[in-house]
Amino acid sequence: MNGLEHPGVLDAFAHDTRADKLVLAMYEARPWLGEEMQLFQLQEKLNAYLSFVLDGELNESYPELAGKRVEIQLRTVHEPDAKACELIRRVREQLDLQRITFEIVRIEAC
Repeated sequence: MNGLEHPGVLDAFAHDTRADKLVLAMYEARPWLGEEMQLFQLQEKLNAYLSFVLDGELNESYPELAGKRVEIQLRTVHEPDAKACELIRRVREQLDLQRITFEIVRIEAC
């Protein structure tokens, strides 16, 4: 079980050796309709990912990856709506301060 509905689950985690960065990905297959619950779920998932990275759990679990750049990806089937884009813009501003990037990646539905 993954996706925004499951904030305690790390949907995907990989070391991109070409770019020498860690990629933590979350998935969203639902359309973005400006619903508060979906935005809340995105925030909760992001908070869980950031806690994993910033509170040291990542470095404890994978000490060989300590110090690598981190990128969080929102892999989504549908283009985020205006409300989601505004939230993402604010998130990016905060993550820039932590030297963490946040990218949106469009994916195909399974």
